[in-house]
Amino acid sequence: MKSIQAWLLAGAAVLATAPCLAQSDYPAKPLRLIVPFPAGGSTDIVGRVVAQRLAERLGRQVVVDNRGGAGGTIGTDAAAKAPADGYTIVIGTTSTHAVAPAAYSKLGYHPVRDFAAVAMVAVTPYLLVVNPQVGPRSLKDLIALAKASPGRLNYGSAGNGSTTHLAMEMLKDAAQVNLVHVPYKGNAQTDLAVLGNEVQAVFGSMPALLQHVKAGKLVPLAVGTAARSPALPDVATVAEQGYAGFEASLWLGVFAPAGTPRPIVDRLARDLAAIAATAEFKDAMDKNGAQAQSNSPEQFARMVAEEAARYAKVVGALGIKLD
Repeated sequence: MKSIQAWLLAGAAVLATAPCLAQSDYPAKPLRLIVPFPAGGSTDIVGRVVAQRLAERLGRQVVVDNRGGAGGTIGTDAAAKAPADGYTIVIGTTSTHAVAPAAYSKLGYHPVRDFAAVAMVAVTPYLLVVNPQVGPRSLKDLIALAKASPGRLNYGSAGNGSTTHLAMEMLKDAAQVNLVHVPYKGNAQTDLAVLGNEVQAVFGSMPALLQHVKAGKLVPLAVGTAARSPALPDVATVAEQGYAGFEASLWLGVFAPAGTPRPIVDRLARDLAAIAATAEFKDAMDKNGAQAQSNSPEQFARMVAEEAARYAKVVGALGIKLD
């Protein structure tokens, strides 16, 4: 009897340690990084740099899976429902984890409960630009033109409920002007629209717009952050141009599905923190007008909860409802 009991106890011990043994071998195969926006936009630009650097540290391929649509919520929902084994992760943003939960009453995921927050990777200012053919060379000029011709100017966004949508709605509310919203499936499509003067303005994240500004293809009118961006030091903030307290920026970070084993989350968090601290990653972010950032899983989870609560108030005040 004692030998049977000993065997059962030994077997239970082996079963109890099996997940730990499996996790110690992580990663045993390639990872999938869902980018919930189409290729070419700001989230994709940052996500691909993260994927490359993370693959180097993990010794496994990190495959970028672009799942655009509905302001990033389609790809984010897919990530929330993926197996919680550490092999599917997602780039989450202010749009997907703070704005969308307030704007969509029937969102398929919860920004906190359905994810294991891993770490932030970057923050980028929002930049207001217009097509050169529109005419304005300052925010004041754009506001004056919009007031002179209400409803004549269009602005593009990366989709209903995206931060590019909310940023312009916040500006419209502050300046009391009427610009018509034209949603697209992501930043890349929005950028093409403003470059072709299909829409006249975009208030988008800087990585997707900076190259076009530097090439003279778009005119920068204002930066959405409280301080000017080092990437465009001559471009004044919205607050500097008469709208005190205005702030619009985009944070990006990595999430895993809820229930992902903590040792795997910690491993990814350590690697992402090390990546964010490298000169190569900082340079890559600087070139795109973003700033490398990192924090712990606990700090990131708290920040997401706070951001969701903050944007719920903003979305409610603006009356934005998307379903």
